[in-house]
Amino acid sequence: MFSKKPEKSDSDMSTFDSQKPITKTTSKAVGGPQGGSMTTSAAAAQPKPQAPGVKPGATQAYRGSDRMAPSIIGEDLTVTGNVLSKGEVQVDGQIQGDVHCSSLIVGEKAEITGGIVASDVVVRGQVMGSIRGERVTLQSSSHVEGDIFHMSLAIEQGAFFEGKSRRAEDPIASAPKIDLLQGQAAE
Repeated sequence: MFSKKPEKSDSDMSTFDSQKPITKTTSKAVGGPQGGSMTTSAAAAQPKPQAPGVKPGATQAYRGSDRMAPSIIGEDLTVTGNVLSKGEVQVDGQIQGDVHCSSLIVGEKAEITGGIVASDVVVRGQVMGSIRGERVTLQSSSHVEGDIFHMSLAIEQGAFFEGKSRRAEDPIASAPKIDLLQGQAAE
């Protein structure tokens, strides 16, 4: 039923070593100093095919230099004040203030008391305040009390929504702006 694996002898290892040379490559990091890649093999110097729409030199995790890692507010974190980001924000904790970002994910255990302004908004948790977004999705676990200004709105079965839904051509443009120097004298 079970057979024993044959043991390798020194002659087997020499055959293995002579089959293919091991090549090492070193390449620059995205956003690193200018210059080409250094290679120790001609085969490794050939460019690898890229997926359509992927910039050459992009890493697997971040498909292009314009995409940033999301900012995450963990379950154990409470933010009192406004949150402003140019990228994606994922909230799993609590925010008592307004949130302005390009994309927002409100986790199932998250609580936001304040206004939300983002192009894409996915709500799984609790929001007490208005939401302004081009694309707004209220998933089945969401609880929203406030008005929603949107271009497109999706509400899953089981979601709680109490407020007004208003379609707008540009819901973000009419949103109040967060002052970066809030409470400080502008120079």
